[in-house]
Amino acid sequence: MTETPAPVHWKLVVDAADPHAQADFWAGALHYAVEDNSALIERLLAAGALPGAATVEFHGRPAFRDLIAVRHPEDPFDADSGTGLGRRLLFQRVPEAKTVKNRLHLDLHPGAERRADEVERLRALGASVLQEVKEPSGAWVVMTDPEGNEFCVH
Repeated sequence: MTETPAPVHWKLVVDAADPHAQADFWAGALHYAVEDNSALIERLLAAGALPGAATVEFHGRPAFRDLIAVRHPEDPFDADSGTGLGRRLLFQRVPEAKTVKNRLHLDLHPGAERRADEVERLRALGASVLQEVKEPSGAWVVMTDPEGNEFCVH
């Protein structure tokens, strides 16, 4: 009998010009929590293992300058580092701007009866409507986050 291997732990990494603004947007959009890595950062700074220039103040606490993640609030996380151990999006700073259509995107599923309200809530967070789609297979709204990354609301 073959033993089933354990599932692979993963996170979706998104390139960003401003990872902290993206984390705030997507935490609000998904009702996720922005990870708090401040205890780890403070230990690394105190040990001289992390230069101060690699950090910023974010929501009143130290954060990594070039990356930050959001996680599902009910998923486990490492209390020592603040790093999520479940469903996560990690935003990492890159120097180049987005130039082409995403090859991968998120679909949000609030349901047809809540779609219009959800689109308005996401607009208030900084998203933009790109296109409203109505096809025989269904209806959805194509939106962009504050940096122009496409996602859909079904």
